[in-house]
Amino acid sequence: MSIRIFLLILFITLNSQANERIISLSPSLTELVFALEKGESLVGTSSYSLHPKEALELPIIGGYRNPNIERILALYPTLVIGQDFSQNTLEKLKYFKIKTLMLNLKTIKSIKKSIAVLAKKIDSKKGSKLIQDIEDAVQNASKNQTPHSVMIVYGLREDLRSSTYIAGHEIFFEDIIELSENTNAYRASSASQPVLNYENIIALNPDQIIILHSHATEGNVDVKKALKNWYSLPTNASRNGNISIVDEDYLHIPSHRVALTIKRLSNEMNKNYNSGN
Repeated sequence: MSIRIFLLILFITLNSQANERIISLSPSLTELVFALEKGESLVGTSSYSLHPKEALELPIIGGYRNPNIERILALYPTLVIGQDFSQNTLEKLKYFKIKTLMLNLKTIKSIKKSIAVLAKKIDSKKGSKLIQDIEDAVQNASKNQTPHSVMIVYGLREDLRSSTYIAGHEIFFEDIIELSENTNAYRASSASQPVLNYENIIALNPDQIIILHSHATEGNVDVKKALKNWYSLPTNASRNGNISIVDEDYLHIPSHRVALTIKRLSNEMNKNYNSGN
């Protein structure tokens, strides 16, 4: 064992009873730690941890798909939290006697459960309030008077011949579609984030298409041109004028702010839907 590793393990052992030094491996978890009012314990975050603004001042340990182990160790964390896609990283950190926590943030149910687990782990009393906010949003979700098939698209692109990512199954976007008493246009049994080409999209023939766009990461996209290309596809959505673009910074983030996503998307499925009758 090298001197550096020995000193790291000694440091963590001596400070195990002191205040937590937390590193989050995803933007969602960064948001949750702040929402649980434990942001002062965060010493590092992943790339794209943009909310709240205080997160921008923290050291970056790399992307949430490929965090840098050396950067993590240099921050002397006592707790590293990640999602299931960070399992390999969390396993490596156990070698250094660092406490880890892996959470599942895929569905509304798993988000609520993970908030409760994290709140208990970091000794926060705010977990119940965050969970209640989500439950209130579920109860108040706008219900559509004309049930129809909905396809939710990740990102706005001008060239529809390239891969298009959409919301599949066992993910909070599908939960929101069903809360609004609609159905997911994607019916195949596999994949939470299917990748389609324009022929696949035509075959699905969704009644409504909602495109999640971010000016922050897709600022170079010609919105009018991209929307025109979507309307060129022969689908029920294009024929009846049911293609819309939604741009909110929280839509892709499975954190406590899923309460906002539920309200925003359920309203979009209801007030902006034209049955074509």
